[in-house]
Amino acid sequence: MQTPAHPSSSRRQFLKRTAVAGAVIGFPALLRSASPNSRVQVATLGVTGQGYQDLNNVARHPQVKIVAFCDVDRNSFAKADAEHPGTPHFADFRVMLEQLGDKVDAITVGIPDHMHALAAIEGMRRGKHVYCEKPLAHSVWEVRQLTRWAAKANVVTQMGVQFHSTVEYRLATRLLQSGVIGKIREVHSWAVVAGNEKTRLLEPPPSGPVPPSLDWNLWIGGAPMRDYAPEVYHPFAWRDWQDFGSGALGDFGCHILDPIFTGLKLGPPRSVVAANTGINRQIWPTAQTVRYVFPGNELTAKDTLTVTWTDGGLRPDRKKALLPPDVELPKDGSLFIGETGNMVLGHPNAPRLYPLEKFKNYAYPKDFKGLNHWHLWIDAIVAGTKTDCGFDYAGLLSETVQLGNLASLVAPRIPVHRGSRPIDPGSATPLQWDAENLRIPNHDKANALLRPPYRAGWEVVGA
Repeated sequence: MQTPAHPSSSRRQFLKRTAVAGAVIGFPALLRSASPNSRVQVATLGVTGQGYQDLNNVARHPQVKIVAFCDVDRNSFAKADAEHPGTPHFADFRVMLEQLGDKVDAITVGIPDHMHALAAIEGMRRGKHVYCEKPLAHSVWEVRQLTRWAAKANVVTQMGVQFHSTVEYRLATRLLQSGVIGKIREVHSWAVVAGNEKTRLLEPPPSGPVPPSLDWNLWIGGAPMRDYAPEVYHPFAWRDWQDFGSGALGDFGCHILDPIFTGLKLGPPRSVVAANTGINRQIWPTAQTVRYVFPGNELTAKDTLTVTWTDGGLRPDRKKALLPPDVELPKDGSLFIGETGNMVLGHPNAPRLYPLEKFKNYAYPKDFKGLNHWHLWIDAIVAGTKTDCGFDYAGLLSETVQLGNLASLVAPRIPVHRGSRPIDPGSATPLQWDAENLRIPNHDKANALLRPPYRAGWEVVGA
């Protein structure tokens, strides 16, 4: 941070003065500094798994100082401590933010989905810049509040979809917008991932003693309280459970759908419909189809664009891709069907154009490179600018993902589905999405699911 002109000036007073200056230009100018010793003071929420990846990548930026670790499990700190010895530990991010105050400029949020919104908003309410993992929040309403708080607090934000900044996805965006396969007729996206089969056999799973290192009350947070179950929720399988995670669509959808939104400049969908297998009141589907209809634009062939998502091993017919006989669709990815050709974008691989005979001599652009997604966030904080994956953009993407999950909750159940072809929603009525008013006007049950209830004391504050 910039050194105050008068040594007696407190850091809090300095930040208040520079925050006012930042508001004039539209983004925080808190980190404009001529001092070679200035650092962005970052606290990390979650220090294992993806939380550790966020910590590791952010910490490598030369203008970052890691000032605190927060995790509900004391056994999680060992690796982070070895690399950043002496960093203070906290179990409750609310306590950390209150106690450290202006010693924290920014936070990373790499904890289970159901706690993203509360953690990120608690940071933004205090003027902290936020890097939050996908899918940004656990419900459509929560995502919208994060988007509003980011604008209201005037902070620099970034969602953790690191492939957004890779050369592969940036190249795919360039190809789509250049019209190399013509205007886009339809898109198919898929992920092979399915829920953890062990969790599907346990409803509810057998309870067991809470490990001494884990604060189970803090881990549950705003979700309905339930007994701890060994090796079921913590530290990884929480993604399968509706109360905590967002399933395969929440885990991979923000990654795989991202180049569709950026490349085709999509707005909110008009409608969504789903069908699935294996879902119950506890866990997300074993396999599903989610079909979105978006308004068309200058990059689409019609006045609407259909984007079909499948997971659990379901994929579109490879013949749609115009692939050679010896080429299969990638395990995860997207197929863009254009007027004059197709593009297959494996996740997270380079795009490929088909049919091969048409594009065998095509020279793929090479005039740009991949960027460090985490460092772009820090660079924007330092420069007082913004990122192209801030909550203003990421909110739209995450709302769409969580709309798909909501559609799955009210979708028809398909008890048996064999093969890898997408499940057909059949005659199911699509949910109409009124994005401006945050409502689903044609389905009362679905509309009620937009905003979740919270355990007392853990409510998310709307903007």
